[in-house]
Amino acid sequence: MKLNIVIPCFNEEEVLHETNRQLTELVDSMIKEKLLTECIILYVDDGSEDHTWEIIEELQTTNPYAHGLKLAHNVGHQNALWAGLEQSVGKCDAVVTMDADLQHDIHKIQDMVVAYQAGYEVVYGIRNSRSNDSGFKKRTALSFYKLMQKMGVDLIPNHADFRLLGKNALQALLEFPERNLFLRGMVRLLGFKENYVYFDCNERFAGKSKYSTKRMFSFAVDGITSFSVQPLRIITLIGVVCLGVAVAEMIYIIVAYFQGRTIQGWASLLFSVWFLGGLLLFSIGVVGEYIGKIYKEVKRRPRYIIEKQI
Repeated sequence: MKLNIVIPCFNEEEVLHETNRQLTELVDSMIKEKLLTECIILYVDDGSEDHTWEIIEELQTTNPYAHGLKLAHNVGHQNALWAGLEQSVGKCDAVVTMDADLQHDIHKIQDMVVAYQAGYEVVYGIRNSRSNDSGFKKRTALSFYKLMQKMGVDLIPNHADFRLLGKNALQALLEFPERNLFLRGMVRLLGFKENYVYFDCNERFAGKSKYSTKRMFSFAVDGITSFSVQPLRIITLIGVVCLGVAVAEMIYIIVAYFQGRTIQGWASLLFSVWFLGGLLLFSIGVVGEYIGKIYKEVKRRPRYIIEKQI
C-alpha cells in the first residue's frame, strides 16, 4: 500500500524537524510491519515568512520520504491542504492529512491505515476531549459545532482535518469545483463508507497557534455560508415578525386615535428607527456574505499558485 501524508505548514520552523523525525520513525515501523510499501510525507509551505521552506529543502535531501511543495503566497489552511491533495491524486492508495504541530496523535495513522485496508474509504480522527484548550477556545469550539448542526450542516464534532481518504474518496472530493473550501463539510458529502479513530490531543510541540480569534471566526462564517442557507431564512422570518409588529402597532394607533387618546410617539419612533435600521444593515451584511461567495466562485481564480516543488 502506498500512503501520502499531507502537512500544510505556515511558519512552522520550530516544530518541523521533530515532526519529520516522529513521522519517519512511524513510517519505518509501518513498512517493517508490511502495512505500507511506500510513503511520501508532503510538506506544503503556505507562504511562510520564516525558514520553513529552507528546512523542508533540507529534509528532502536527507530523508527519502520527505517531499516539498512551496506555494507562491499564503492562501490559507484549507487551500494548502487542497494543493497537497491534488498533488497526491493518482500517486497513492490513500492520503492522510494532519497539522504540523504534533497535536494530532500520529500513531493513530496506523489505525487509519488498518481501517482503510478493512474497506473504509474515509477515516476520521476525532478528539476524545478538549482538555488542552483554553476555556474560551473550548466554549467557542463547542458552540460552533452546535450552531452548525442547528444550521443543518452535517459535521462531526471534535474532528478537525486529521483524516484518511482512500483513492476513490480523494478523486471524488477533487471533483468539487468550489473555491470557498470547507473540507470538514465537503468530505461528509462524499457518501463513502466511513470509520472513526479517537485520539487524545497533545500539547503543541513548539511555536504558537496560527488560528487567531479572527481566523476562527472567519472559518466559522465560511463553514456556515458554504453549507447552509439557513441565515437567509432566518432573515426572512425576522422580516415577517417585524411586519407583524408593524401591523399591530398600526392597529393600536388607529384605535387610540378614535378613542381620542394622545399618542406620544417620540421614544417609540426613535427606537423603531434605530432597531429597524440596525436590523436592515445586519441583514444586508448576511446577504452580502453570500453574494461575496458567488463573486469568488464565478471568477474561477486558481486556489493556489505553486512556486517550487521538490
